[in-house]
Amino acid sequence: MAAPLIFVLNGPNLNLLGLREPAIYGTGTLDDLETLCAETAEGLGVSIDFRQSNLEGELISWVQEARDRAAGLIINPAGYSHTSVALMDAIQTLEIPVIEVHLSNIHQRESFRHHSYVSLAADGVICGLGFAGYRLALIALSDILEEDQ
Repeated sequence: MAAPLIFVLNGPNLNLLGLREPAIYGTGTLDDLETLCAETAEGLGVSIDFRQSNLEGELISWVQEARDRAAGLIINPAGYSHTSVALMDAIQTLEIPVIEVHLSNIHQRESFRHHSYVSLAADGVICGLGFAGYRLALIALSDILEEDQ
């Protein structure tokens, strides 16, 4: 039996991890994050499809692709969290578990970051734990998928 596939989608500016505001986002790169996710997934017996885009429409297309290909979705919508009703709408069409992740604690930042449209569609939200939030999201999704078997 094939390992369950989890999409790990990353939104705008996350390609600049390690360079952009390291005091907020840390010094690890997107490649470092992908490695952490891949190693965590392997240990959990799941596989991942790890992607990043700065384009809202591309993220929406990937969410729609997850409908047919993925058993679960982890998404860090980044700045689109606070602006994209379209991304929320796409996530609401999914019948798979969804966890929203943010590297920083969005509730300790500027007031406009306190609201996330994506949170309205996600089953769970992890924020403020840096890269560890992705690891925890993978563990949670793995547990949810195991319970659903």
